[in-house]
Amino acid sequence: MDSNRTIVWFRRDLRIEDNPALAAAARDGSVFPLYIWCPKEEGQFYSGRVSRWWLKQSLSHLGQSLKSLGAELVLIKTQSTLAALLECINVVKATKVVFNHLYDPVSLVRDHSIKEKLLELGISVQSYNGDLLYEPWEIYDERGNAFTTFDAYWDKCLHMQTEPVSVLPPWRLVPAAGTVEKCSVEELGLENESEKSSNALLGRGWSPGWSNADKVLTEFVDQHLLHYSKNRHKVGGNATSLLSPYLHFGELSVRKVFHCVRMKQILWTKEANLEGKDSVVLFLRAMGLREYSRYLCFNFPFTHERSLLSSLKYFPWHADLGNFKAWRQGRTGYPLVDAGMRELWATGWIHNRIRVIVSSFAVKFLLLPWRWGMKYFWDTLLDADLESDILGWQYISGSLPDGHELERLDNPEIQGSKFDPEGEYVRHWLPELARMPTEWIHHPWDAPVTVLKAAGIELGLNYPKPMIDLDLARERLTQAIFKMWEMEAAARATNSSETNEVVIDNSDCIQTSAIQRVATREKTPCPTISSNDQRVPSFQIGKNSPPCRKRPKDVEEERPYQNEMPDHNKKAGNARADEDLCSTAESSAAKKQSTSNISFSVPQSCSSSEVKPSQEYESFELKRPWLAQIDMEQSSGKEGK
Repeated sequence: MDSNRTIVWFRRDLRIEDNPALAAAARDGSVFPLYIWCPKEEGQFYSGRVSRWWLKQSLSHLGQSLKSLGAELVLIKTQSTLAALLECINVVKATKVVFNHLYDPVSLVRDHSIKEKLLELGISVQSYNGDLLYEPWEIYDERGNAFTTFDAYWDKCLHMQTEPVSVLPPWRLVPAAGTVEKCSVEELGLENESEKSSNALLGRGWSPGWSNADKVLTEFVDQHLLHYSKNRHKVGGNATSLLSPYLHFGELSVRKVFHCVRMKQILWTKEANLEGKDSVVLFLRAMGLREYSRYLCFNFPFTHERSLLSSLKYFPWHADLGNFKAWRQGRTGYPLVDAGMRELWATGWIHNRIRVIVSSFAVKFLLLPWRWGMKYFWDTLLDADLESDILGWQYISGSLPDGHELERLDNPEIQGSKFDPEGEYVRHWLPELARMPTEWIHHPWDAPVTVLKAAGIELGLNYPKPMIDLDLARERLTQAIFKMWEMEAAARATNSSETNEVVIDNSDCIQTSAIQRVATREKTPCPTISSNDQRVPSFQIGKNSPPCRKRPKDVEEERPYQNEMPDHNKKAGNARADEDLCSTAESSAAKKQSTSNISFSVPQSCSSSEVKPSQEYESFELKRPWLAQIDMEQSSGKEGK
């Protein structure tokens, strides 16, 4: 046992408790805990300012915990994750590398490539499920196809025969001998000097770290879960679970959350507590949506670039940078939308309901490409989570079979009256409207001149007029939908068979550092397949699969949401603002050198002023057959080769 030396590669699993990779390494022998920060490989998904602040605090917390168990967390900043791993393997003379799975498209490709190369060099590699209740490849319908609607997927999960099982944390770690060139958490460069004053305010509202996550979970389950069904839509309060950033960084085990909530469900069912039972069902559904976001990204790894429904590729998005800037800065003229965007800019967090409202406005009112909004959320949210981000924006833009109808246009005025009836949230984030009477707070453009004058408001001067009228927005959206249908019909008429679509691999364009050679040694058994092993996306399409096409419905002003994006948390302290209310985000490339508070670049694939409906995006060397209107991905493993 002493001869076994295992590298535990931490990523978004920054906890001691219920960490399968860490527990397995501790059982086998000595361990070498490692975290690798490689900004170059993050690409356009380089983390935003507030997200990097959280990561920095979480790494410090994890390092202290590991040290108390007997092993030191080694931090490495590098240009190549593989090269850093190989250096550590050489120094430690490691016989094994273990890690927990990630499911976003970028990580899937990187992890599979690294695992293959390590196995070729005789290094045993094992990966585990540390992020989900069930692995994406464990949940399929009776035909063996991936689910494309949430209700069917979640129903299958809830009726699985096997219950998710947690693993006990190690009580002691034996450190593996070896010294590598490491750095401190400060030297990782997660936070520069210009950001520290703003980030200091975040600590007033948030306490990163896995042990703090346990406290937040306990408080929520004991004090707030019972009334979750009643309070979860209060946009100005802290009625949500407060768990999303902890779950994103893996500071909290999703299995532990599930078991805690299920115990309450059993208790309240026995007591016939209807409110409690309803609250548990809704909260578990929110957890299910997080699971589903990983499920979609694994089975359809193109969803960060293209809509799941193929017809959306013909939608004539209005890629207007001026409108995009006004939306980002909270200058749309619709108070609830503006309040949400200013809170996001100031704190890095907004309530889930506000996320739905502001994203719907961007897509449906302004016809902005949903990928722009997805990237902006990624750059600015404290709990930025790519898989949840993809699910939320695809849902809002009508890109999912069970998402918002594309033609649905929700009125921000009605939503304001429903979710902020007293206008307290708007007044807090839009001080220029602080004296506006509640009757007019969500539609000041309709207020009499005397009311506006008494409130000190001059529309177009100290608060903008609505940038687009509701009726005009509805007309433009309808025209865009008809245009989409026309282009889709023309494409089908021109080419009735679209089965030969090929996406070209763009990996040749990525510069990589020279890979260090590993000292040869006797090869150890290297299992490539096990019950824990990470799989690559693989989808077999049944010939009799039912089509998943959404039927057009009448435009609705307001109705209950059938599916919502996963619940998120509380607001943090205010970050410092500048006079122009510009974004904390900026282009991913520029972020690698420095961070600015005043610039933002749209995703590279959407940066032109005219979006070509038929444009395809390069990601995977895969062939993509079509199932009804849904793009399906073939395997990037055996089939892809």
